[in-house]
Amino acid sequence: MISISEKAKNKVAQLKADAGLSDDYFLRVGVVGGGCSGLSYKLDFDNESQPNDQVFEDQGVKLVTDLKSFLYLCDTTLDFSDGLNGKGFHFINPNASRSCGCGESFAV
Repeated sequence: MISISEKAKNKVAQLKADAGLSDDYFLRVGVVGGGCSGLSYKLDFDNESQPNDQVFEDQGVKLVTDLKSFLYLCDTTLDFSDGLNGKGFHFINPNASRSCGCGESFAV
């Protein structure tokens, strides 16, 4: 499962409203090669499901990921921080053995 914190849920709703996206859009999360630790997180709105997508719903937010990314994201929580130490979405990923200083890439 992939879950979402209350703060991230609120930010996703705000971004969706600001972009004028309809309710058929969902949050697609993924992992791509790159970054200083080897793997980077990817986050975007989408409205088209793909074969082998893994679909989760938490706190009323539909989260979708491809099967390959799910292997890296299993039991991950998407959070949002608006503090002084960095503003933006970040992933609390128990599968990551290390992450870079910016928090945007990781290794397993």
